[in-house]
Amino acid sequence: MTQTTGNYYPAVILGLIAALVAVFALYVVERAGAAAVQSLPAAGSARQEAQYQWKMVTTWPKNFPGLGAAPENFARSVAAMSNGRLQIKVYGANELVPALGVFDAVSSGSVEAGHGAAYYWKGKIAAAPLFTSVPFGINAQEMNGWLHYGGGLALWREVYAPFNLVPFAAGNTGVQMAGWFNREINSVEDLKGLKMRIPGYGGEVWTRAGGTAVNIPGGELYTALQTGVIDATEWVGPYNDLAFGFHQVAKYYYYPGWQEPGPTLELIVNKTALESLPADLQAIVEVAARAANQDMLDEYTARNNAALTELIDTHGVQVRRLPDDVLRTLRATAEQIYRETAQSDPVFARVYRAYREFAEQSQAYHRVSEQANYDIRNLR
Repeated sequence: MTQTTGNYYPAVILGLIAALVAVFALYVVERAGAAAVQSLPAAGSARQEAQYQWKMVTTWPKNFPGLGAAPENFARSVAAMSNGRLQIKVYGANELVPALGVFDAVSSGSVEAGHGAAYYWKGKIAAAPLFTSVPFGINAQEMNGWLHYGGGLALWREVYAPFNLVPFAAGNTGVQMAGWFNREINSVEDLKGLKMRIPGYGGEVWTRAGGTAVNIPGGELYTALQTGVIDATEWVGPYNDLAFGFHQVAKYYYYPGWQEPGPTLELIVNKTALESLPADLQAIVEVAARAANQDMLDEYTARNNAALTELIDTHGVQVRRLPDDVLRTLRATAEQIYRETAQSDPVFARVYRAYREFAEQSQAYHRVSEQANYDIRNLR
């Protein structure tokens, strides 16, 4: 018994030492392995370190409130979300290309991206204005629904595909004003010969109703109105119109904005440039555009009424509603133009059919939701 006990303790001690040595050896191996892994390039690190520099041209004056701020905000969001891997330099109208040269510049690949409005390209694509706004069309909330959940964005990308462009919704001002006039509008007869800056199908409606439509960039409107080159202009709404100073050169401010009830602004990206980005950067571009789209609508919703109050109370602007007979004439004219265009352009016909179907569905629900809500808020 004594002999057995005497041999037991050395054996235990030796066993413990062996175990400690094994653990230590395992630790050394693991540390060596970790160091080796750390010394290897991380998977995908070359992709993560790649830097991309883009140019974006816009149809708006540089840093103009609302419209011009949206592309700047978009570029900042992309830089932040990509940790600086995608940098976008924004150029205002006429800094790099003419205000209405954005589409061609991005399509050709001379720049990677642009910010503007699809209705400026009506001369190239008859259906393009449907992706901004058309007279007596749907509002901002409905446009967002149609584009993102009603198939509108897929149609938009299909229509732009032959031009090597990928469009994204990237801003909305909400329902606009009918515009600034140096002449009172009391009847349809007052439209005769009236020269107005108004783009897209709104311009075509205006011309058929007896006026003269002119399509000139926003940066030239004040001088054109001041010098009599035009008699009237629609631009956006109180927030932007106050900044442009239109109240200094026009007396009457008319509503409702029949011509642009929910104008979506666009980010257009050269398809080749977009596809050259890694998948995560492509996703960042899409998410940043979606954020810019909502942010602009939020800003205009917050700013417009204060600006309208200032125009009325401080500057004495006369706000007038267009007469019903004028609005009826404009609407009938618009619907006639849509029918004619659909007969001659199958792409327009297909997009307009989808647009109208969504408009009817959303309006049906809004009668018992949005419209009803406004009605009960005014109950006394």
